[in-house]
Amino acid sequence: MLELREVTKQSGAELHIRDVSIALEKGSLNVLLGPTLSGKTTLMRLMAGLDKPTKGSVWVDGKDVTGLPVQRRNVAMVYQQFINYPAMTVYENIASPLRVAGKSASEIDRAVNKAAELLRLTPYLKRLPLELSGGQQQRTALARAMVKNAGLVLLDEPLANLDYKLREELRAELPKIFAETGAIFVYATTEPSEALLLGGNTATLSEGRITQFGPTVDVFRKPADLITARTFSDPPLNTVAAEKTGSTIRLATGTVIIAPDYLRTVADGKLTIGFRPHHLSPEPVDGVSVSIPANVTVTEITGSESFVHVANGDSKWVMLTRGVHDLAPGTGISVNLDTRHLLAFREDGANAAQPQPIAA
Repeated sequence: MLELREVTKQSGAELHIRDVSIALEKGSLNVLLGPTLSGKTTLMRLMAGLDKPTKGSVWVDGKDVTGLPVQRRNVAMVYQQFINYPAMTVYENIASPLRVAGKSASEIDRAVNKAAELLRLTPYLKRLPLELSGGQQQRTALARAMVKNAGLVLLDEPLANLDYKLREELRAELPKIFAETGAIFVYATTEPSEALLLGGNTATLSEGRITQFGPTVDVFRKPADLITARTFSDPPLNTVAAEKTGSTIRLATGTVIIAPDYLRTVADGKLTIGFRPHHLSPEPVDGVSVSIPANVTVTEITGSESFVHVANGDSKWVMLTRGVHDLAPGTGISVNLDTRHLLAFREDGANAAQPQPIAA
């Protein structure tokens, strides 16, 4: 187990990590999700021993390793900007940690060939890194991390620079590749969709603080606060000011909603209602949606989906819908809000109630 206990990292007046406590189990897949500069890389460097916390401690299997340098820890790390030895072949790049560990030639050969086969590098083992594509170079760095058989594997946005097809393939393969090692697997990303695809557990980060940690789907469906909900939503979370009175919720747009059962016990008063873009649709959902008038501001068509940006007074939302919807700016439409998925936040940002565990 890897534990961070009330860890803070400060450089001068700048606070990079604030009072982070988290425990990661052996054999677990853990995603660090947050925007650029939220603290993901700094947190990974503290986990690895590349940096020492200003305050707090780092524990591995019940032992305090806070001051222990990375060279004395069983850690593998792969960065967004892949790092390979340019004068060494792909084979030697992958083999390098095994040679340092003093493994026999037969052990090295067996491990390198197995990793190369898994990552489809076998035809390139005799090439130098500069003779490879960017994707092949990144796979070489991943293979080197894999053969190290480390207890902690840290991947810092490792797929960000790869083409779409390879990125999708490796997202599916990575958890399988590292699962058999029993290592603690930590993967940093800025993309909520990537966190959902990887599964496991997710820690959402904002301004150097972990806002929530738990099973990925639970964090997505049941965000603890508004910051977490916004971090875990792409396109951005739609929000609108509202007021609850008894069993009704009046939105700032003037729309009145009958509160779903899980919001009935929430105290009356001001709320911020949140809902994701795919919970707005151009067509009503029988018995569970309310219709809200709006004007189109921008339409973005991807082919299989359309992102329709709409406005109602000061409220500006995004509707994600299937198919091509070529709507001109200024077009008046009705958007239909599925009230089964409403998120409600109090004035302090905390989640006022948890939605029902239905499909997100």
